[in-house]
Amino acid sequence: MENSLLNTSLSLRDSDFDLQQLNTDKYIETDKNVKLYVKDYGKGNPVILIHGWPLSNEMWEYQIDFLVQNNYRVIAYDRRGFGKSSQPYEGYDYDTLTDDLKEIIEQLQLENVTLVGFSMGGGEVVRYFSRYGGKGVTKAALISSIVPFLLKTDDNPEGRPKEKSEATAASINEDRIGFLDNFGKIFFGVNIINKPLSTPLLEHYRNLCATASPRATLQCAESLNYTDFRDELHTIKVPTLIIHGTDDKNVPIEVSSEKTSKAIKNNTFIVYEGAPHGLFYTHKDKLNKDLLEFLNS
Repeated sequence: MENSLLNTSLSLRDSDFDLQQLNTDKYIETDKNVKLYVKDYGKGNPVILIHGWPLSNEMWEYQIDFLVQNNYRVIAYDRRGFGKSSQPYEGYDYDTLTDDLKEIIEQLQLENVTLVGFSMGGGEVVRYFSRYGGKGVTKAALISSIVPFLLKTDDNPEGRPKEKSEATAASINEDRIGFLDNFGKIFFGVNIINKPLSTPLLEHYRNLCATASPRATLQCAESLNYTDFRDELHTIKVPTLIIHGTDDKNVPIEVSSEKTSKAIKNNTFIVYEGAPHGLFYTHKDKLNKDLLEFLNS
């Protein structure tokens, strides 16, 4: 009887130790002199949350705890140049950013992964499939994603004119914090009538963006605006959740998720009526419900 209780106690201690090993924040070196800040919480099948531009992993505040409480292991990291990660001068193209993602998956020895990419993060999700065959990934989610191609060209007439992207870069160079202040209001759909979040919270998100490297902010804006993923979408063979808002002024649904939903065969496309780009906060309860339902399916 005593041996049985002792074995049970040891087993519980081992389990607690394993969980403590996961419930931590850490730095993972993905490249020479480049360390990414990573949160690794919970236990279960892993879900990797990839943040949008120019935020950090902190944007997932309302999703991390929810997913952990629903028995998933959640890995949320800061892209190089953002948040608490290293800020190298170069390396903000999608190949390099996706190499960083691959290193996180390999070094944490992850399997049965669900990749969740918000906005710019959708690019890393798609590139991981085209560049690495989606190794270890069994599901994908694209939320308010920039894929497949934002730039206006002859064969992509609905896209964003190059002049608009150039104007954005000029505004960042002139007054980056002032740009971020206005950007946040459009991002969350704030106007005279609609105030979906408090002023202090809006300032909090602006401050998260302000911690990013100015160089990374500009280089990543270029990557997300000019990278063409159209010929890569067919490489995604796993079940894919696509979520986008109809009132997204930053990444209009017509040029992004509507096209993506037609290119990825095995997808569930959910449209949020009236939702802005930053629906991870404005529609957090619905997003959490839909994401969990997809993960459990």
